[in-house]
Amino acid sequence: MKSRTFALLLAASLGLAATGSAFASLPPVDSQGQELPTLAPMLQKTVPGVVNVFTRTRVPVQQNPLLSDPVLRQFFNAPAQPTEQYGESLGSGVIVDAKKGYILTNNHVIKHAVQISVRLSDGRTLPAKLIGTDPQTDIAVIQVKASGLTQLPTADSSKLRVGDFVVAIGNPFGLSETATSGIVSAMGRSGLGIEGYEDFIQTDASINPGNSGGALVNLRGQVVGINTAILSQSGGNIGIGFAIPINMAKAVMAQLIRYGEVQRGQLGVQAQDLTPDLASAFGIKHAQGGAIVTEVVKGSPAAKAGMKSGDIISKVDGQLMRDASDVRNTIGLLRVGQVVDIEVLRSGKPHMIHAKIERPKAQTVSGQHLYPSLEGAVLGNIVEGMPAYGKIKGVIVLQSDPGSPAWSAGLRKGDVIVQANHRDVGNLDTLQRAIDHHSPLLLNVQRRDGALFILLQ
Repeated sequence: MKSRTFALLLAASLGLAATGSAFASLPPVDSQGQELPTLAPMLQKTVPGVVNVFTRTRVPVQQNPLLSDPVLRQFFNAPAQPTEQYGESLGSGVIVDAKKGYILTNNHVIKHAVQISVRLSDGRTLPAKLIGTDPQTDIAVIQVKASGLTQLPTADSSKLRVGDFVVAIGNPFGLSETATSGIVSAMGRSGLGIEGYEDFIQTDASINPGNSGGALVNLRGQVVGINTAILSQSGGNIGIGFAIPINMAKAVMAQLIRYGEVQRGQLGVQAQDLTPDLASAFGIKHAQGGAIVTEVVKGSPAAKAGMKSGDIISKVDGQLMRDASDVRNTIGLLRVGQVVDIEVLRSGKPHMIHAKIERPKAQTVSGQHLYPSLEGAVLGNIVEGMPAYGKIKGVIVLQSDPGSPAWSAGLRKGDVIVQANHRDVGNLDTLQRAIDHHSPLLLNVQRRDGALFILLQ
């Protein structure tokens, strides 16, 4: 079958070669004298600004606790377990500063990388230096030293509209310099559980593995987004792809270049979307979106600034807020120490609040300090920046070491403890008060879309 397919392709290519002069003589205009539309001139200028990113990765290998014991390993005649393994991955990147060699890509493209290389469209392969990463937005910045780089211009992604034509450029499945076209299918996609901060551009331009970190451009060749994910059951493209808006990517990039990390602060509020029904209940007519403050954390910047539960956030630094996700994304990109102007509706009247963003306080504890059988787990409060923030109340399992008592009991990283001994858990303090050290500990745990009970003794 494979040889027959190759023969057919070869015959087709020979046929094209034989009629090449006929194609060369095709007129550049249609029967009405109008120029035939083509994206070729734009792509000719744009494609050199998108690069191949190759990484060599090193990841830890989960250990079997039985085979970790040298005596048992000798008994079973088993070799020593490797503690880590190496692999390779590939993706794409966008040159955003030709003079300094800065390249935007996805965090998941260079995650666990011990070596990063970049291949340019002219065939050069260069070593790259990691400048910084932000897993919460899946953005990373790398740097190469070279001349003759092609820098891509950027557009204002906030002005994108559903229906705008876009082109995705990248290296799907390692196929370099690939361009696919489509439209903007939707804006402001969030709640997908892909990243901590989500405000995706949805497009039907084909995005496949290897496109990650590549450019989503408009018909002027300006970057409007960084391709990052697809919605697919099979792993291939089905016409639903997502890109990080370039405005968000640039805001993250600025902090990564300056600090090597995103110095993300907190405001200290939880909010929910202002639905038409809620707007009516609050006596608001002609609501244009917004978010209702449901809780103000005691001692937080929001509390110090006078924000109250029931306030309706309409603008942050003059920017209209569509929903609670908008508020979360906007606050999440602000630096620690920055003063933010928040316009709210309180009792139907506009009110301005000035709050200073503060660094989140570390709110974690080693499990063994709470209960002996929780040894090996690290527990924490659900704070701003976590995907679960504002969606569920409880204590999150930040770490569960394989083979530890907590692991053996069934706790896994990402679990959320919502009840302990039949008492609701909202944070570490309430969890600690619910624990009786003289009795077994019954935990009600939320795991992804399901729930289970775990008994520790």
